[in-house]
Amino acid sequence: MLKLAGLFLVVMIVAGILGFVVDVAGWMAKVAFFICLIGFVGTMAMKYINRKTG
Repeated sequence: MLKLAGLFLVVMIVAGILGFVVDVAGWMAKVAFFICLIGFVGTMAMKYINRKTG
């Protein structure tokens, strides 16, 4: 019974670490998405401004 409790403890710790890693990866993906979105909008604005003046 003690071995089973130890096994469940290890599984719980591993699941907690993996959950944290997935949470951090999701947060980083959101940040990267917004950075890319800002870059895309900036690129489109520069193309529009250059086409308008040229």
